[in-house]
This record gives sequence, structure tokens and C-alpha cells, in this order.
Amino acid sequence: MAKATESTLEIDLSALRHNYQFIKSKLHASTKMMGVVKANGYGSDGIIIAKELSRIGCDYFAVAYAGEGEQLRDVEITTPILVLHPLPTNFNTILEKCLEPSIYSLKMLKEFITFAGSKNQKDYPIHLKFNTGLNRLGFITSEIAAVQQLLSKTSSVKVKSIFSHLAASEDPEENDFTNGQIKKFEHISEEIKTILGYQPLRHTLNTSGILNFPEAQFDMVRCGIGLYGYGNDVRFNKHLIPVLSLKTVISQIHHLSDGDTVGYNRKGKASKALKTATLPIGHADGIPRSLGQGKASVYINGKEAPIIGNVCMDMIMVNVTNINCEEGDEVIIFDKNHTADTLATKMNSISYELLTGLSSRIKRTITYT
Repeated sequence: MAKATESTLEIDLSALRHNYQFIKSKLHASTKMMGVVKANGYGSDGIIIAKELSRIGCDYFAVAYAGEGEQLRDVEITTPILVLHPLPTNFNTILEKCLEPSIYSLKMLKEFITFAGSKNQKDYPIHLKFNTGLNRLGFITSEIAAVQQLLSKTSSVKVKSIFSHLAASEDPEENDFTNGQIKKFEHISEEIKTILGYQPLRHTLNTSGILNFPEAQFDMVRCGIGLYGYGNDVRFNKHLIPVLSLKTVISQIHHLSDGDTVGYNRKGKASKALKTATLPIGHADGIPRSLGQGKASVYINGKEAPIIGNVCMDMIMVNVTNINCEEGDEVIIFDKNHTADTLATKMNSISYELLTGLSSRIKRTITYT
């Protein structure tokens, strides 16, 4: 594999396939897989990820907003796409691109039925989202009768699935709450089946749900972070391979004397002779300022190089005093061995935030291992 000559995000499609197959191995043969490719494929490249998942048989995709689904359709991805947070202003895009909206409120349901009817649609697929405890989006149980009333008066739409979202499926201390959500969803599912007269697809498990509550697979599962190599638990992480590796290069090396300072606000200080390397990556690329002043490190020629001083917009400086390195040498920000999970912990966050914050100006490359 060629070494990075600029800031580069490597997307390992072999790792993606491995993770997909590992998650599939936890499912019943009849359980469908919905691959979550929102936020540009969790900071990678949503088109690259979706194309590969299509090739290996993923049944459904989920995106957050209609524009993300539109991008996939524009590159001829034909797999069904659920839009998790549609907005009325995007209804035309949803229809034109054959996207399937999540309907989460009576207001939204009325508006989409009216819209679909105005476009002479029949049985346009919609997905009903129910709130079982996350308290973010979704119908509540007491609204089921009103949902039935609206649906009974139209043939413009048809319910393709009903779903909910678990709040804490990765946290063993919240197992009782999670089991309560699952039980509530079971009751909702039965009620919806009765009023519709048919069984829509049912799904409520996310990555941690798949791994911790496999008995609640229903008809489909939604897998996001697991596809990208993180299982939110050391028990599962060892079976998954991080898909993304962020690398850069040394732009320049400086030799500092005792008392010299580094970077903005002179936050980096040399208390003795020091060698630093400047790297072409900064907080505009998704490396937060919270990782500066020695809180995090990068890896150069197999050795740890702490960040010195503040993270700049386009650059960071690292301490390479004890590292044999030269300008142009490759630098690892995170990879399979030094994971985004580990780096995110140092910024008091989670891998999701670090990955999805990666700038589009970072070059993306495809690799196979």
C-alpha cells in the first residue's frame, strides 16, 4: 500500500465486507439488513460505502435527510432508501428520487398524504416511526387511532415498515429500560398489524441492539457504526475491523531551544531542546482543539508523537524529539491499531463524533486488505 503524501482517509472495503458478514452472522436467515450510510457514510464516503454494500447484498439503506438519498440515486443506486428525518420542503425530492420517508407525527402524516394525493400516487411507501423512550421523534401509543383514521381515508400511501429507536442498547445498566422499549414496540407492532390488516416490516435494533438483544430482530435491523468497525463494546470490537484510517505527512521539522514556544497563544513550551514536526491537518479537517497540548498523540514510524500547543485550523505540531523521522514521512492519526475510538475517548467523546466530523477536503482513497 502506497504511503500517504497528503492528508488522506483510506476506506478499506475489505474491512467493510468483513464487518457486514460478521453482523449478518448474528442474524436469522430471514432478517433483512438496513445499512445506515447517513452523514457521508459516517464520515467516509457515502457513495463508495453504499455501492459496496449494494454489491454484497444489503437490503435497504438509511440516510438522515433527503439530499443524502438524492446523492445515492444520482449515481444509480437502486436499493430502497429510508429517509429518517424528512422535511416537508423536500417532499418533491423524495418523490422524484423514489425515496421512502419516515413519518413520525400526525402533522407530517397529514402533509405527506396530501402531497402524495396531489401527485396522483398510489401506495407510496412510508415508514411509521414510534417513540418508545428515546423521546426524539416518533408517534406515541395514544396516537395510533388517529394514525388509523388518516390511513383509512387514503390509498395514496402504504406503510412499508414500522420502527423505533433504542436509547441505550450499548449500556448493560440500562437493560431493563431497553427490554421495556422492545416490549412496548412489540405491543405497538401488534396493534398496527391489526388496524392495517397486513404486517409491515418491523425494525428497532441498531448495532448495539443487534449484538446485545438478538432476540428482538423482528424483520429487519439497522446497522450503522458496526459496519464501520465499532461495536461499542470490547467484546465485539475484537470481531470488527475499522474501515477508516486517517493519515497525513510531515511538512516541516523544527529544532527548538529551551524557552521557545509553539503555535497560537504560545501554548506549547520547550523546557529543553525539542524537535517538532508540523502536519497539514487541523480543526478544519476534524481534529478538535480539545486534543491539543499533549492530550492526544499521532504515530510516526511506529512511535507516539504527542500534539504540542494548540491545534490550528489547518495544522498541528507534534513532539518528535525521540523519533527518527524526516519531512515527507507518513503520520498515522488513527487506523486499525490506533483506533478512532481511542482518540475520541481523549476528546471526551465517541467515535461517531470524530468520524462524522472529518472534512470533505481530506482526500478519500479506496483500499483492500
